Amino acid sequence: MTDFTLPGHAGALHGRHWSPASDPSYVALLCHGYGEHLGRYDHVAARLTADGAAVYAQDHVGHGESEGERVLVTDFEKVVDDFHLLHEHAAGRHPDLPVVLIGHSMGGMIAARYAQRYGDSLSCVVLSGPVLGHWAVLHVLLPLEEMPDAPIDPSTLSRDPAVGEAYVADPLVWHGPFKKPTVQALADTIAAIEAGGALETPVLWLHGEDDQLVPYDGTARGWPALSGDNGRATQKSYPDARHEIFNETNKDEVLDDVLAFVHRQLPG
Repeated sequence: MTDFTLPGHAGALHGRHWSPASDPSYVALLCHGYGEHLGRYDHVAARLTADGAAVYAQDHVGHGESEGERVLVTDFEKVVDDFHLLHEHAAGRHPDLPVVLIGHSMGGMIAARYAQRYGDSLSCVVLSGPVLGHWAVLHVLLPLEEMPDAPIDPSTLSRDPAVGEAYVADPLVWHGPFKKPTVQALADTIAAIEAGGALETPVLWLHGEDDQLVPYDGTARGWPALSGDNGRATQKSYPDARHEIFNETNKDEVLDDVLAFVHRQLPG
């Protein structure tokens, strides 16, 4: 495991590379969600490296150990630009390997937009509980002058209470209110994805059916615009699973599904 920095649009970005035990067979890029950081994906990286992947991730601007005002994003197109720096960093070290993109929640939204812009350089995309379509919380917050200081209920993350406890105790997780410009930027990006056209890249959408943070039905409204008539666009949902399916009680099943999809798309 090696940490590094990249020059993002609003300051230094903290990145991490997890290496497999032998020569990698593909590259996996991880794109984390709102308010969290790459360190919460160590176990996901462990499954991927055990599968032969060289794994790369970075903290988005204003998140984790990256620079920038906490959770302030005024334009997610610039975050996509930042993520392209990570992709170039990884591809420069593994120029002949296929690249897989995995994004969760807000990171799923970023991954979807990234795939619209750079899909020809990806072998496939996995979206976990992505913010797409209609996210009701934005329509509640956008008219407000002041954002309410209402932290995320940790019980909505996973049926495993230890996940919520670790989230609350994590000093790198943002526990304060949304920033109004970030709320507007989220809404703008959902609209940009809706208008951006269907992906040609193989894409898998995974979602917990009891997701109360990014409800399944709202994301389902945005899925057809992204999947279009792509015969390699697939989806699966998990009964009773909550928002963080990579941290759920059935996380091994979820990661098995991710790896099975990835292997169907990789060359050879």
